[in-house]
Amino acid sequence: MDFKGAARKVTAEEIDAIADDLKVEHAAFRAVIAVEAAGSGFDKAGRPKALFERHHFYKHLKDAPGLQANAESEGLAYPKWGTKPYPKGSDAVYAEIERACLIDEEAALLSTSWGLGQIMGSNFKMAGCPSVQAMVEEACESEAGQLRQMAAFIKSAGLQDELMTKNWAKFARGYNGPGYAQNAYDVKLAQAYEKNLNG
Repeated sequence: MDFKGAARKVTAEEIDAIADDLKVEHAAFRAVIAVEAAGSGFDKAGRPKALFERHHFYKHLKDAPGLQANAESEGLAYPKWGTKPYPKGSDAVYAEIERACLIDEEAALLSTSWGLGQIMGSNFKMAGCPSVQAMVEEACESEAGQLRQMAAFIKSAGLQDELMTKNWAKFARGYNGPGYAQNAYDVKLAQAYEKNLNG
């Protein structure tokens, strides 16, 4: 997989249509987009924004101890999040993804968060995709496809009500996990929402 597709940017009308389908306020939906991917679904090379999670790769290789040991020796897998810092810049992230794909492509794709919504590949079903490969291919094609996945994930995770009512703390906990407060995701969402309302 070369992670290149049409890389179409989303239109304002597409964003609003997806928000309407989700039955949430446009400004609330745009706040999630702004916080999760800094407002862009693609890097400068036209690849989907991505983040490879080494602790997830470790977990996905648990049934293949030889591959797991190989990934560990290459610094691509370890049991605990935060063991080492993330690489800086998209090229460095994709270099890790490509190295991980050489060990086990499916596990590597499952262990990466993709696109505007930064949905983990392992959540491909919740994002409405038949496989993780299909999820990544759709993410390569367009930001609208990435947002469709994000909206499907929000529905599947039962977070629609939290976004409707703008309960940022509950939404951030459900979307980003229990460590959300450490990264102030709820505060960032509230600030992005206010900016969208006033902008």
